[in-house]
Amino acid sequence: MAETNILNEQNKNLVTADSRDGSQNQEVKHRPQTIVVKLGTSVLTGGTLKLDRAHMVELVRQCAQLRRQGHKVIIVTSGAIAAGREHLGYPELPKNMASKQLLAAVGQSRLIQEWESLFGIYGLHVGQMLLTRADLDDRERYLNARDMIVALLDNGIIPVVNENDAVATTEIKVGDNDNLSALVGILAGADKLLLLTDQPGLFTADPRDNPEAELIREVHTIDETLRKIAGGSVGGLGTGGMATKLQAADVARRAGIEVIIAAGSRPDVVADLAQGTSVGTRFLPLESPLESRKRWILAGPPPAGDIVIDPGAAAAVQLRGSSLLSKGISEVKGEFERGEVARIFNIQGELLARGISRYSSKDLAKIAGKHSQDIYQVLGYEYGPVAVHRDDLVVI
Repeated sequence: MAETNILNEQNKNLVTADSRDGSQNQEVKHRPQTIVVKLGTSVLTGGTLKLDRAHMVELVRQCAQLRRQGHKVIIVTSGAIAAGREHLGYPELPKNMASKQLLAAVGQSRLIQEWESLFGIYGLHVGQMLLTRADLDDRERYLNARDMIVALLDNGIIPVVNENDAVATTEIKVGDNDNLSALVGILAGADKLLLLTDQPGLFTADPRDNPEAELIREVHTIDETLRKIAGGSVGGLGTGGMATKLQAADVARRAGIEVIIAAGSRPDVVADLAQGTSVGTRFLPLESPLESRKRWILAGPPPAGDIVIDPGAAAAVQLRGSSLLSKGISEVKGEFERGEVARIFNIQGELLARGISRYSSKDLAKIAGKHSQDIYQVLGYEYGPVAVHRDDLVVI
């Protein structure tokens, strides 16, 4: 098909349903895995205005099956606002943040009760975790959240995670549970992230408009061609569409997590994906998972400012894995303190890396272009010879 041929020419890392050889299906993985299951509002409601409890118990049955096989399972659940609206009898409320927070406050307790009741059928306990971006921005709070989720898993408890919409403001919101699930996967050191939605996966075009659209089975590289394909939300019930799932997949795969987008309504979808069955769209993880600290740099705090570096420094950082020295800094943008995360760009404006700066933006501006041995003379003090150490730097 013409559409498929164009896309394959632009991105040879896409494998469509028709072009994938059956022999490439993954073998069943017998080793215990940590699996994050993200359930969107459209999956939990079946496209209606209330929770589809019959389908929820079926999903719980599959998760319980994974637990019996020795896997660790984490649920990232949407649906709090839908549960609140249902419990209150679908009230007419102003379309503002306070109304959403009201519904979330009411619905969150109802939602966790549903999960607790359903997992209880299989003798499993759940533990609720409500997170905001602020919990991941701060290094200490990030580690506390990580320790909590690991403790729950180690004690056989199913973490049930959602964004704390009742208190979150725009400034501290992750914004959608797709990206939240990627961050949770990083927190837990997960092996797989299952993004279950109302669509079978990512297609070469919008299947609602193009009958020749093909399901993309496997993705090796996420580029602009793929982002243009992603499109928007279909059901309109949640905050995330295919674009946010692509963002989440990009973050998670950089942390060594395999990501699959698949239809949550498909029979045995959770169990099949855990076994490596070819379902939906699979995003291959990068070969080497990032170290714990680098995972936090990648997925935790938003960058506080930007550092522009010259070609020599760009080559050293990208190709040789070197630390960033003050000598290679051309410009500093924004205001940030020592210990905050900054983005690192080349002089062409291309994003190269993210890293924790050893110096504040004011200090970096003073020592930019200077040799490391001159830092003390310029500032009157020093925090070491590098601006961003390679152990605190993630190349994008």
